Amino acid sequence: MVILGLNYYFHDSTACLVVDGQLVAAIEEERLNRDKHTRVFPQMAIDRCLKIAGLGYNDIDHIAISIKPTHNLGKKLGYLAGRLNTFKVFVNHEFVHAYNKQKGFWNWYKYHYTTKKNGPKVHFIPHHYSHAPGSFYVSPYQKAALLGIDGSGEWATTWLGYGEGSKIECLGESFFPNSLGSFYEAVTQYCGFRTSYDEGKTMGLAPMGDAEVYKDKVGKMVWVDKNGSLQFDLSYFNFQNMHWQRLSPKFYKEFGPGRKHGEDFQKHHMDVAAAFQRVLEDRVLEICEILHQKTKAEYLVISGGVSLNSVMNGRIVRESKFKDVYVMPAAGDNGTAIGAAYYLYNGIFNKERNFVHLDPYVGTEYSNNEIEKVLKGAKLKYTRHEDICEKAASLLEKGRIIGWFQGKMEIGPRALGSRSILANPAFPDMKDKINAEVKFREAYRPFAPSAIVDAKDDFFDLEVEAPFMLKVCNVLPEKQSVIPAVTHVDGSARLQTVRKELHPRYYEVIEKLGKKTKVPVVLNTSFNIQGEPVVESPKDAIRCFFSTGLDDLIIGNFHLTK
Repeated sequence: MVILGLNYYFHDSTACLVVDGQLVAAIEEERLNRDKHTRVFPQMAIDRCLKIAGLGYNDIDHIAISIKPTHNLGKKLGYLAGRLNTFKVFVNHEFVHAYNKQKGFWNWYKYHYTTKKNGPKVHFIPHHYSHAPGSFYVSPYQKAALLGIDGSGEWATTWLGYGEGSKIECLGESFFPNSLGSFYEAVTQYCGFRTSYDEGKTMGLAPMGDAEVYKDKVGKMVWVDKNGSLQFDLSYFNFQNMHWQRLSPKFYKEFGPGRKHGEDFQKHHMDVAAAFQRVLEDRVLEICEILHQKTKAEYLVISGGVSLNSVMNGRIVRESKFKDVYVMPAAGDNGTAIGAAYYLYNGIFNKERNFVHLDPYVGTEYSNNEIEKVLKGAKLKYTRHEDICEKAASLLEKGRIIGWFQGKMEIGPRALGSRSILANPAFPDMKDKINAEVKFREAYRPFAPSAIVDAKDDFFDLEVEAPFMLKVCNVLPEKQSVIPAVTHVDGSARLQTVRKELHPRYYEVIEKLGKKTKVPVVLNTSFNIQGEPVVESPKDAIRCFFSTGLDDLIIGNFHLTK
């Protein structure tokens, strides 16, 4: 059985292929069309997935799409009836947009298949079932509490449930405008960033502020009832009216003027960001407590755009009653392509679960022959090394900043060692240097460490593994001066733990650096510059290398330097 999973209704268009329950390929369209967070139909991603799998359009049996436009239609119309002043923007957002997306899909379908009879069967999967239940089906747990949190998907903003085997039970939902995703988007806009795009910047800014200054005021804006549903004081907001300006005049009167893009941060901007971050964490921890009481589960699966808040996930690991948390590497809307496919396979078709998504490297891989052909075509000077990991480790030891391009591309927003920029975290000025000369981004933003799993406990206070870089923990106090370039101002780090069996080359280069320096940790950030997607191809890597302050490029078994 071949299932094509698609996300294209919102941002981060993505395609995946599931063959007899195995995830064969998954690719975000942005990596191929070079438009970050793209919303276009993932035509290039579909074609690439089929190429990787060695399949054609006629081999597809089912298409699972991570949206069901008619889901919760009554709730939408009921909301509109109470806010007729939003009629035009509401209709445009909820109906015209949906119609255009549907029309685009069916035009694509008709182009490849003459009729529905000879084409694959199309299944529209509710958005939040593509999030939490879909993630559960590829998690390592047979039983787990389920939590989906985002801005809004078919009007739902949070989804609480329980999974056991292939059975899913919904335990409650919150609906727009009671949305933690919209709540966090609002403060992102207040801080001068782009919404549904730069929320990670807000999370990185929060430790620069003092949450206590505004925590009580912000805390009164949102609360959780005994069933785990969200309630909001909407007088501070404007997103409920579907307005581009997400905050009301009352908010600005209470907290002061927002930051305009490009302006310096004022203390109150950082303090407000810190308070929103803290309240987000506190409310999700309250939901986790209710979920644990209802399910008695040992483990939690969390998904949706808000689940990319790795600081929040770290607190769930440390402070909730769950033993561990599974967050899919593409936990936002990109991952709903995978979730829809697995909800169809395991939840609707009731097939036995036979796949665990612990390997994020599910994209394109380029051979040395393919890479060398590109290098020669560009008339570039390079050297080939049989032990490329030793070469990379030697460069890192000296403080060189390298582009690292190896193996299959990872999926999700975090570079996990296939398309990464690497540096030695022991150099105190390395963070500022990479931000200024390579990434061209805000100076305050931190970088993440990757550590071989054997060394995790020697440097970090984290009892569980974090293979997808989605759980923030504390750097041990005595190690913060050892790895200053990956220690944030509050002593935290967004750790990735690396296992040899998942990415042998990445593990080896970290291990070899550790033998040279006694620190088996690297600074790892995505191989791109601000505003661009992570590099996908050798051409992308070469272009990024020569247009930034990178010192070296390690691509396959080849080394290029400047």
